[in-house]
Amino acid sequence: MIRLDAREPMPDALAGATMALGNFDGVHSGHQAVIGTAIADARANGRPAIVATFDPHPVRYFKPDTPPFRLTTLDQREELFAALGADAMVVFAFDRALATTTAEDFVANLLASRLAARCVVTGSDFTFGRGRRGDVAALRTLGATVGMDAITVEPVTNGEQIVSSSRIREALTAGDPRLAARLLTRPFAVRGTVRHGDKVGRTIGYPTANLDLGQYLRPRYGIYAVTGRLPDGRVLQGAANVGIRPSFDPPKELLEPFFFDFAEDLYGKEIEVAFHHFLRPEAKFDDLDALVAQMAKDCDRARALLNG
Repeated sequence: MIRLDAREPMPDALAGATMALGNFDGVHSGHQAVIGTAIADARANGRPAIVATFDPHPVRYFKPDTPPFRLTTLDQREELFAALGADAMVVFAFDRALATTTAEDFVANLLASRLAARCVVTGSDFTFGRGRRGDVAALRTLGATVGMDAITVEPVTNGEQIVSSSRIREALTAGDPRLAARLLTRPFAVRGTVRHGDKVGRTIGYPTANLDLGQYLRPRYGIYAVTGRLPDGRVLQGAANVGIRPSFDPPKELLEPFFFDFAEDLYGKEIEVAFHHFLRPEAKFDDLDALVAQMAKDCDRARALLNG
């Protein structure tokens, strides 16, 4: 997968592409419909298929104090776009220059001229340009003036509700990773580099791989049945705490997976932890014996759920 910067001209080999355009945070089933339509159009017309995303998210630019809400990192999105069949990813760096670009300039100067897009595919709620004054109707009208087609994809529903990143965030903060996985078409997963911690876990028989949550959305604090993907592709089962560890002082926010039947050194390695089942909320225990007894029960239940 080729990663491109939207501030640079499109390479000749990728000019004239069909481009899926959106934030695509999560790359959920609704996003997949937009990207799939773009790829199908590209293949039917003998064009490159490109997915364009924004990083940082526009919300981070306009409201920098917003709590972390990301469902996917840029690297995760790139891998997901590649798996769907895209030839390249274009990244729009959302900065002051982009935020103040008019809808007309966004279409004529960025999409049609600099990025040489022949067709752009978006969801029906896509907006663009300074003050979000451009919508899909404007994209179609402005595109026609510069020889660029525009295709709109209607929302995907799950049950009676539209699939959206907001709905997935609500499910995760409510402690429902199974609903989030249905909407995403895969479990929500946090990727990060394993860091050194207090090493209390190893003294009680439960060594954990500690990860910072960074800009990821915080799922409901508690204990989860998880899987972990290692750099070599192996997938491990485990149980994880996400939260502030109320039984220890001082509180420290971490994602702490314990992987079953595994004793290798993971420090400094990048792993990805996927959330499958919520087991219980975080709790404070009176002593380590009570904590260890509960952890044993949590691990037994996690094994049963993951193998069920």
